[in-house]
Order: sequence, then C-alpha cells, then structure tokens
Amino acid sequence: MSAPRLLLCAPASGGGKTTVTCALLQALMDRGVNPVAFKCGPDYIDPMFHSEIIGAKSRNLDLFFLGEDKTRYLLEQNSARAGLALIEGVMGYYDGIALSHEASAWQLAKVTGTPAVLVVDGRGSACTIAAVVHGLATFCPDSGIKGVILNRVSPMLYPRLKECIEKGTGITVYGYLPNLPDCALESRHLGLVTAAEVADLREKLKKLAAQAEKSLDLDGLLALAASAPALNPKPVELPEPVEGQPVIAVAKDKAFCFYYADGLELLEQMGAKLVEFSPLEDETLPAGTCGLYLGGGYPEEFAKELVDNARMRASIRAAVVGGLPTIAECGGFLYLQNTLADREGKPWPMAGVFQAEAHNTGRLGRFGYVTLTAQKDGLLCRAGESFPAHEFHYWDSTIPGADFRAQKPLSHRGWACAWHTPTLYAGFPHFHFWARPELARNFAAAARRYQKQEASL
Repeated sequence: MSAPRLLLCAPASGGGKTTVTCALLQALMDRGVNPVAFKCGPDYIDPMFHSEIIGAKSRNLDLFFLGEDKTRYLLEQNSARAGLALIEGVMGYYDGIALSHEASAWQLAKVTGTPAVLVVDGRGSACTIAAVVHGLATFCPDSGIKGVILNRVSPMLYPRLKECIEKGTGITVYGYLPNLPDCALESRHLGLVTAAEVADLREKLKKLAAQAEKSLDLDGLLALAASAPALNPKPVELPEPVEGQPVIAVAKDKAFCFYYADGLELLEQMGAKLVEFSPLEDETLPAGTCGLYLGGGYPEEFAKELVDNARMRASIRAAVVGGLPTIAECGGFLYLQNTLADREGKPWPMAGVFQAEAHNTGRLGRFGYVTLTAQKDGLLCRAGESFPAHEFHYWDSTIPGADFRAQKPLSHRGWACAWHTPTLYAGFPHFHFWARPELARNFAAAARRYQKQEASL
C-alpha cells in the first residue's frame, strides 16, 4: 500500500503554501504521524524547512526532470512506511512551463493521484473567495482539488467564509490559519532565507503547530490523505555502480546548500562515498578526496568569510586545476571565478580557476527550465547528448562558458552556457542526477579513475 498523501497548492505564489505546509508538518510530527515531505518543482529552499521539521531529507518531485515513471517511483520509495506524504506545490496550481500545465502542481497531483488541498489567502476577501475556489476547481474537469485551507483570516470571519465556500462549491474547508506575523519567514533574492539562518525557527514552528492543532481539521485531512490510490510505480533500472567507494567531497554550509537529496543518494548508489565539508570553515578538502561537488547557494552573501579562508580557496584551486573531477553548479561556479562581487558591488577574490569576474545583474538571468545539449565530450556525457536542467540566478559571469547549448522548452530561445572538460562541469545550470542516472555514474566513474591514478603514484 502506498502512503496516504496530500498536495498543498495555491492560486499563486505568496499565498502562504510554505507556512501552511510547515504548520501541518510540525503538527503531524507532534501527533506522532511520521510524515515525509516533498516539494513540487526545482526549489531548494522550501525543502530545507521541511527537513528541519521532520528530521529527514525532503525530496523534490519535478516532472520536467524526472518524467512520470521516475516521479511515481521516487514518491513511493521515499514515502514507504510513512504515516503521510505531504507535497508542497509550486507557484499557482496550474502554472507550468511557459503558459502550459506541464510540470505544474496540477500535473503532479494528476500523475500521482494525490488529493489537492487549495491554500487560499483570505485577506480582504468575502463572497468572492468562493468564486476563486470554484474557478480553480472547475478550470480542468479533473482538477483533483478536494479541500481548502484558508490562510490569514480571522477566527470571527472564518465560519462565514467556510459556509460560503462549501455552499457555493461543494468542496470541504479543512480549517484556517490566522495572520501570524511572529511566524513570518524572511525572504531574499532567491526566495526564503534558508532554514539554517533563521535563529528562532524552532519557536516559530512550535507556534505554527499549536495554531494548526487548534484551527485545522487534522483528522479530516488525514482521512482525505488516506483516500489516495496506490501508486503502483514501474521499477527503474540503474547503471552498475563503480567499485572502490571513491570519496566525493560535497560542499555543505550556509554558502553552499542547494542539492537534491535524491541526487546525492544516487551518487552513493553509483558507488561513491560522499563526505561533506565547509568552504567557510574547513581549511582543506577531506582526506582521500577523488571528486568535488560544489552546489549552489549564496556565496555572494558570505564573500568575506570565503575570502578569509584563503587555504581552502587555494586547496580547491589546486585540486580543480590539477584534474580533480568536479561539478560546480551556479553558486559553486561563482566560487571558482577570479572575483565575486557582493550586493554592494565590491569584488572579492575567489578560487581563481576561471579568470572571470562575477557580478550582480540586479535581475533574474536566463530563468527557468532548459534542456542542455553537450557540444563536446566531457565529465558528464558525450557530445550531442542532452539532459534537463534549470537556471535561477541574479549574479552572472564575464565568461559563463559555451560547452553546452541550453534550449528553453516550448520556446525558440536558447543560448550557449557552461564549461565541460573530461574532469569538469561548471556553469549556472543546475541538474538532477535522477533525470539521467548515467550522469551520476559518469561522475562516480571519473572519481574512481582519479582514485586509481592517485594510488599508482
């Protein structure tokens, strides 16, 4: 039997999906339900909040990256033995690639047979809120919307809004959260401030859970989740793992924290041993490092601290230039620049692998999903091979690379990007190893070759 599950969605971004998700997760944890959490789409930050609550990694379910079969497979695998799987949607419920429904929260609910609960911001609303719910529930005949949670409404107004919605739409309202300014989560240019940077996060979660227990119909939501049908996913065949457990060092701290949990675990399934380190605090790479993974994050927010750790910058430069198999995505790519400008435009010296300068453009650049096609053989794949990726960054480089061709889906727009050599992938596009498991195997295999090379010296 598949785990009971729900998907929380909204009419648009900014309606409080993450707050309601965190409140519900913490309340379920307090009840001993043993929930697991997922995020629709390529978001890195919301899953950090989920993980902080449940004490385990939150996962991403992204139909553009994974396709339908892998999405159902990973949802089933990661929710086995869970009391409930809670999926947080992305943007508006029907918002997908371009102006289509592709890779939307609606498509995810449909593909996985997950009941959707609509989170509606009730500030300043009266009877019209029922029309909003009705419109979303009937926009597609198979909308999958089975419930509503009202956010930011007063206890006095809630009973009347509930009656109005249920009478006008026939959809059950499962409670509300009032406006809780003390529980607000701060944002910055790529979204919410990361969970590790919120000093009073536990206190906020405690307040949210207490309110959820008081004003959400948790029993009703659990019953709705239990109505989800079995997933019955198809098995997924993976490449053979490499031998020798080559060590791949993974940068993990406040500056570098954007990773897909399933992607890291796939590297381990492909035979690698992952060892975390901090470019902010550690002075050298972990002992026995045979590969390096510099994920995305906020290096621009911690530029001075990264500069102060000169030994680590020198260690990484020497390793990458010396042929250590390396993946550097977005923030990791910024770290390999000659200089990185902070918010005020002051340049700070970085690792200097690339003789380029990284600067703030003041706006999102080359934003969204892309398909990358290699223009030459390299670490990840051969020339002509493709895989899905996405870009999301305000900073840019004077030399962003041109070893891949990025093509926007459902669009004629494309551009050259990233660096690709036999030992290096470095660029702004992020990717998910589960999109093409051969990428993880190729990275692990390169680390294994480096391991044998070092052993022969």
